Amino acid sequence: MSYLDNIRTFVRVYDLGSMSAAGRDLRISPAVTSARISQLEDHLGVRLFQRTTRNLSPTEQGRAFYPGAVAVLDAVDQAEAQVMHLTEAPRGTLFVAAPLGVGRRLIAPQVPEFLDKYPEIDVRLRLTDRSVDLTTEGLDLAFFIGLPEDSTLRIRKIADCQRILCAAPDYVARRGMPRSGADLIADRHECLNLRYPGATEFQWLLQTPDGPKRFAVSGRFECDDGDVLTDWALAGQGIAMKPVFEVAEHLKAGRLVPVAQDTPPVPVQMACLYTHRRHQDPKARLFMDFVIDRIGAVVRQVEG
Repeated sequence: MSYLDNIRTFVRVYDLGSMSAAGRDLRISPAVTSARISQLEDHLGVRLFQRTTRNLSPTEQGRAFYPGAVAVLDAVDQAEAQVMHLTEAPRGTLFVAAPLGVGRRLIAPQVPEFLDKYPEIDVRLRLTDRSVDLTTEGLDLAFFIGLPEDSTLRIRKIADCQRILCAAPDYVARRGMPRSGADLIADRHECLNLRYPGATEFQWLLQTPDGPKRFAVSGRFECDDGDVLTDWALAGQGIAMKPVFEVAEHLKAGRLVPVAQDTPPVPVQMACLYTHRRHQDPKARLFMDFVIDRIGAVVRQVEG
């Protein structure tokens, strides 16, 4: 297995462009990462990477070796998947990403039961509201709300996710009740924005009598954590656009109230992103089936 481990390490170093990043991803030390690359280079009799103290880049031989190395790993993964399917004993580690709100409220609560059912599987759950890249970040599955940027990946839809514009009653008492997206802009309402490095969406897409329209809202509050926006809204600092399932309890208790109801947000899909190869992996397919059946029902129930 050492040669296969060396190939796997080479692919992660190539994908991530860093020995240290590849080591963290594979949960091995930098020394082991470097040793595996050196062993592979000795076996092949070529240099696979040019190394300096500040930079690492693949050589011509490294670029030539990469497609074949990926094909080898794909073939091994598929072969293992077939064996695990026949034995009905899936094992290994799943790397899963999800937005903070979705992950905390919908996915994380399902993981203990899933692991109890499949004791040979480990789950590494990464929660972030920024967009992720399955290939370069070594992910098996990525749950998301909205539209994915990479159209070459496979998508499994979970549900249409209703969203709502909401604010605390004391904010409405101070600033007035906006009826539409136009009011948000005309009355210069404080809009709480979810933004993260590399984000391209700086407008709110709302449903108007003339169809969906983008409104360039503004505000002094920005964060890359959706739960922080909820906290700010609860504190009366402004208006937030939130998935209904994330704020349903606050709406029911009256801590938040709907605003701009003449132009509600356009619903977006909640879905799971995966590569074609990952769909052949029994543990990835099992996790999708297990989680999606449960969270889809929760979202539909909350939205009524």
